[in-house]
Amino acid sequence: MSIATEAIDRLHSTADSHRRIMVLEVMGNKSGWLALAAGVAGGADVVLIPEIPYDLDVVAESIRERDRRGKRFSIVAVAEGARPISGADDDDVEDADQTHHVATQVSRRLEKLTGLEARVTVLGHVQRGGSPTPTDRLLATRVGTAATEALADGDYGVLIGVRGERCERVPLEKTAGKRRVVPLDHELVTSARQIGMCLGDE
Repeated sequence: MSIATEAIDRLHSTADSHRRIMVLEVMGNKSGWLALAAGVAGGADVVLIPEIPYDLDVVAESIRERDRRGKRFSIVAVAEGARPISGADDDDVEDADQTHHVATQVSRRLEKLTGLEARVTVLGHVQRGGSPTPTDRLLATRVGTAATEALADGDYGVLIGVRGERCERVPLEKTAGKRRVVPLDHELVTSARQIGMCLGDE
């Protein structure tokens, strides 16, 4: 998330100086946690995630309204798995299996709808590189030592998770095959809406 947030930060200056829409695609094929968290932390104006199908007419109006208020740029954070509302933008947004990234499809359509120039940045696997933060290192140490304790106790087939301030052993059958998606009533979604961020649906 640090790299995605930093990318949004870095896009602000070039977007402002050129009166552009900057579309940043981040990982998140099935869930939008990364795009949503980085978007809020980095100050994106629009965030599109798989859990909330988007309408580009809604997004375009949000960007036009910013322009009318003198906001010279807009930053759109897009999870790679973001999808339009069924039936919306069918002529402009291709299937995910096609050559173009979602961000490319979104930027082309937004240029048509707003009359503003749009540019795309796709982070891809760059997000997975870089040095771990101190928080990452502390977490790895805590989880690693908890795992060795579980092995020493003969407690196999468990996942070490962090709940609150404690590491806990969770049976694998409780986690295997399950995907943690963004709940629509999650406080991060609510906070994003309250600060005026467009999520593409209203």
